[in-house]
Amino acid sequence: MPLIIITGLPCSGKSTRAKQLHDYLESRITETAASSSTPKYRLHLISDQTQSISRTVYDLSPEKLPAHVRSANASEKDARAALYGAVKRVLSPRDIVILDGLNYIKGWRYQLFCEAKNMRTPSAVLQIGCTVDKARQVNEARLARQKRKEQQATSPSPKGQQPEPKLEPEEKDSESPDHPEPEENETESILSKDDTSEPYSESNFENLIFRYEEPNPMTRWDSPLFTLIWEDDSYQTTQTFSKLWDVLAGESKKVVRPNLSTVQRDKDPGGDYLYLLERETQNIVKAILEVQNEDGGGGDGQRILLPRNGGDEKEEDQLVVELPAQKVGLPQLQRHRRAFVALNRGGIGLEAVGKLAVGRLRESFVGYLNDVFDKDG
Repeated sequence: MPLIIITGLPCSGKSTRAKQLHDYLESRITETAASSSTPKYRLHLISDQTQSISRTVYDLSPEKLPAHVRSANASEKDARAALYGAVKRVLSPRDIVILDGLNYIKGWRYQLFCEAKNMRTPSAVLQIGCTVDKARQVNEARLARQKRKEQQATSPSPKGQQPEPKLEPEEKDSESPDHPEPEENETESILSKDDTSEPYSESNFENLIFRYEEPNPMTRWDSPLFTLIWEDDSYQTTQTFSKLWDVLAGESKKVVRPNLSTVQRDKDPGGDYLYLLERETQNIVKAILEVQNEDGGGGDGQRILLPRNGGDEKEEDQLVVELPAQKVGLPQLQRHRRAFVALNRGGIGLEAVGKLAVGRLRESFVGYLNDVFDKDG
């Protein structure tokens, strides 16, 4: 099932939209599971909060870095590694994964796209649009809230006065002047009551704004791209989520095929590619040594016939090894064999070895030996 990557400026409302998307997908999954006993899909929400990643890991200020760190962004790399591992553990055709975070680096989004494609599941990007001034206003409000709470926690009691016992909510008189409620300033009024997100430092926030790389729908890893802005109401939000569901899990869902370079080769009953490569080259080396030993060990430009597929064949269908004038010993043959294996270990140019045809491997090695013997004279 798909991977949904949420991206946007810091403090642009990504976590709020991620929760709304989670609730919407949960309801859609319940609807699709009404006709069956078990749900068709499983839902996962992965974010910095679920992985206990602090927002200070994105701060590259030199004065805030410990002296022992390996690089300025070492903590950020470790955080992305934790998120990548969490996504990779649950990503499968039966799982919907919502990755809530900055995801501001296009190379990072490309890495996630490749992982989803390798799992044969689609991916999409949901961008949360917000102006820089609005995001900065939200971050300043969170900073003000954090500062106010720190002052309340560290404010000393009047000299000689014992701290008052903590009262239960029903025992506390909110109208009493002895127990005034902490007042929020105008800056904090922009925050919702259930907002508990920690703020970014001012320098960290400005740095992340500068480093943010906008998603481009013209690229494979950023498409399909869906956008929600700060002012979108519940109707527009539901419409966007519905389109997202239709593209990734509905009738418009496309079949995802991994790149050919990442597809694991099929295994032949006789063994996999590397095993057959080692076995057939060893057999040809043994055959050459046996023929030389039977003929008294002389070279003299001897021609050796070898079966192409390892069975009984006509002479015109067999492979011919043209030996040099001098005798070829085991060390020399093994050196040539290791060089050939190293050149063909990756299977480059051997796409027809889908079923690992033995004949092609033997033909290639014999041709390689003839070329080497011809150059050695």
